[in-house]
Amino acid sequence: MTISAGEKMPSGTFGVMTESGPGSLSSNELFAGKKVVLVSVPGAFTPTCSLNHLPGFIDHAEQLTAKGVDTVACMAVNDVFVMDAWGKDRGVGEKVVMLADGNGEYSRALGLELDASGFGMGMRGQRFAIVVDDGVATHVAIEDPGQFEVSKAEAILAALS
Repeated sequence: MTISAGEKMPSGTFGVMTESGPGSLSSNELFAGKKVVLVSVPGAFTPTCSLNHLPGFIDHAEQLTAKGVDTVACMAVNDVFVMDAWGKDRGVGEKVVMLADGNGEYSRALGLELDASGFGMGMRGQRFAIVVDDGVATHVAIEDPGQFEVSKAEAILAALS
């Protein structure tokens, strides 16, 4: 079942790169006591994700913070090394936390998995953005296939107004 506004975010663990190598971050560590924008893209280094989706959140990080967002996190069904390399390539710095959902478990727990086998990408996560306030989804923006409107940074900024 797909997560809806008003529901608690599922428990899970993400891969993250630390100064000493691959590590993990629990959903509780990510969401507890904070306002978080969780952005999901079908894949690191893919065109819309690299040229528009992630850069929008980097470019609007200060405006998101001004609206009370503590953390912007970008998740993809890629491994921690790919997510780290993609973050460095896109210059995320401290503006976006790069989360690896390596086996797609968190995407499945949200009910937002995507079968991209037709594109040679296997199972992935859908394109979406969720505003989470202390572990509860308050705004869920899921893109229709091939679309990029409701989950972009500008739309999330408008939803936070």
